[in-house]
Amino acid sequence: QKIFIQASNPGQFENDSDALWQRGHAPETIAYHGRVGINTDAPDEALVVCGNAKVMGRVMHPSDIRAKQNIREVDTNEQLRRITQMRLVEYDYKPEFASVMGIKDT
Repeated sequence: QKIFIQASNPGQFENDSDALWQRGHAPETIAYHGRVGINTDAPDEALVVCGNAKVMGRVMHPSDIRAKQNIREVDTNEQLRRITQMRLVEYDYKPEFASVMGIKDT
């Protein structure tokens, strides 16, 4: 089976050395070794989505209960004491960031 990647700019993948996509180890998966950007050409993390993301299924992450053991209740009074020690802040987005991200209410 072949993996097809369609780019909005046909010259984006000029030669095979630029294509870092590979077939994944698990069936029906592909892997990319680098950063991926959706609606951005300058991703600064493994995956950057500039816009809304719709997930038709589950989002799996380390907080998943299936990855945990020894789950137990905590002392809520102690946890509330810890919360009162947190540093809370308010902020405004920088105009140049807000305009790039499409944020109207900064």
